[in-house]
Amino acid sequence: MAQVRVYYDREGNTLTVWFGNPQDEYVCEETGEEVILMKDKSGHVIGFEKLNFALPKSVDIKVAFETITA
Repeated sequence: MAQVRVYYDREGNTLTVWFGNPQDEYVCEETGEEVILMKDKSGHVIGFEKLNFALPKSVDIKVAFETITA
């Protein structure tokens, strides 16, 4: 079963999403839109991090996940 991991760091103002194994991270690439792509040795994107992602302290984050089939 595939796993998606979502981390929100209120103090660091980052939202990190992994859809691959974080231990396979080999290189990071900044997109210029305050998004960093994490890639494995083959160059496949296995996660991303959104910088300067901040929510008011009174707001709780909820994650919804859907699988779309063709």
